[in-house]
Amino acid sequence: MTGDSPGFDRHMLEVLICPSTHTRLEYDAARQELISRAAGLAFPIRDGIPVMLIDEARVLD
Repeated sequence: MTGDSPGFDRHMLEVLICPSTHTRLEYDAARQELISRAAGLAFPIRDGIPVMLIDEARVLD
């Protein structure tokens, strides 16, 4: 397996937005997360699929 999650397409960043703030997301390949700096949340990517549920997000430090 490489550093990228299987099946995650970076082009999805062009259409995905934070469900809380409706702002753009950043991709963290090392942690396999989509980061919303505006909301202070990190959304996990599981099996190449972004989990865009606020309840599943990690609060940023």
